Amino acid sequence: MVAADVAVTKGSMMSNNSKLSISGALAAATCTLLGSGLPEPVQAQEDAGWDFNTALLYYGEDADRVQDLSLNVLARRTFLDDKFLSLGLTVDALTGASPNGALPQSGAQTFTRPSGEKTYTTPANELPLDDTFLDTRVALTASWQQPLGRLFQFSVGASASAEYDYTHAGLNAKLARDFNLRNTTVSAGIAVAHDTLDPVGKAPIGLAPMLGEEDLSNRMGDQTKDVLDVVFGITQVFTKNLLMQFNYSYSDASGYLNDPYKILSIVDGVSGDAIPTNQFGNDGPSQLNVYENRPDERVKHSLFTQAKYYMGGKVLDVSYRYMTDDWEIDSHTVDLRYRWPVSDKRYVEPHVRFYTQSEAEFYRASLIDGQVLPEYASADYRLGNFDAITAGLKYGWKTGGGNDMSVRLEFYQQSGSIPSGQLIGNQLGRDNYPDLNAIILQYSYRFGR
Repeated sequence: MVAADVAVTKGSMMSNNSKLSISGALAAATCTLLGSGLPEPVQAQEDAGWDFNTALLYYGEDADRVQDLSLNVLARRTFLDDKFLSLGLTVDALTGASPNGALPQSGAQTFTRPSGEKTYTTPANELPLDDTFLDTRVALTASWQQPLGRLFQFSVGASASAEYDYTHAGLNAKLARDFNLRNTTVSAGIAVAHDTLDPVGKAPIGLAPMLGEEDLSNRMGDQTKDVLDVVFGITQVFTKNLLMQFNYSYSDASGYLNDPYKILSIVDGVSGDAIPTNQFGNDGPSQLNVYENRPDERVKHSLFTQAKYYMGGKVLDVSYRYMTDDWEIDSHTVDLRYRWPVSDKRYVEPHVRFYTQSEAEFYRASLIDGQVLPEYASADYRLGNFDAITAGLKYGWKTGGGNDMSVRLEFYQQSGSIPSGQLIGNQLGRDNYPDLNAIILQYSYRFGR
């Protein structure tokens, strides 16, 4: 993902899991024509040098929820013989409040903070939010690309990131071969990652009850997870104006996949109200809650297709992605961009993105008091059934010095629902899954050579 067009979604802002992604290369002969951010064909000697692609992005959710200020820098050094070195830096500063997973109640609710040292209270009939969402993430990437013979391209890269409670290290490699007079490119890539989680207050035991202040007997030490991603792709130049790409990707994550900060309410099987507890007094939760527990492995399969069509200066970019996994989540993503030049040096680019997904098989709005706990359960709305749309406009121009600038403003809206069979008693009359709205503002500047 280049700094010039950082894609921000609600899921990415709220996730504690760093992710690697690898994508197939577009045909080099049409990179310039279609405006892709991939390496261009070999340059003449005088064109060798550094390119810098920078972006400053703000993402803000309503209702004082997550806010993110992000700086992205991608530096690329062009060498002779079609060789490229890319270096990336991302710095994210995140603040705000995040839903903790508990349901709204007719009375105020008190929860123990993740640190286990203090409590916080949510007013009646409001979605419980943990306002301690505060972190700074620094991520570094590096990659080297070069030809292997006349028809092969090879790249290898590394990534690393660090947060207060999360560290990531990864390696990736990709091999591509041209066929059919370079009109067809077949590629294969692989990425591996090892992540370490050290949550505030340590990782809670899955489905263990939330305890009072200073009681960490339900916690474990540091946790880890490993991720393997594999992608196979075909890129085809159909005409001088039409380019298409088809990818299949496989992802296998294993280890600690819980969100250590998410809980579930324990409720009465008739009224649906949370079970009160007097066990902790003012030094702990006022209702019974347990920490979520997810499977320790997740396998995902994805199909992706993209088409770029050049129309006398205008470029239509359309893509579709289907994802399914063994958590029973199915998702569909449609993304449309239309770059429209308004002069020799200026353009506008409308953008709209639709996303929909089904809920995980272990998604639960709450758990009923007295029943045997399931093996897995999570009330995290990111694992629930929801639809989302992102819509906005990008305006770009070329400076007097020949550099590229752009400003992008987009709005994100997400709405979801809880399966009616999971709602009990008084839960039916409450807004258990309020809509989410966010604004995305980005300024980009590209310069060099």
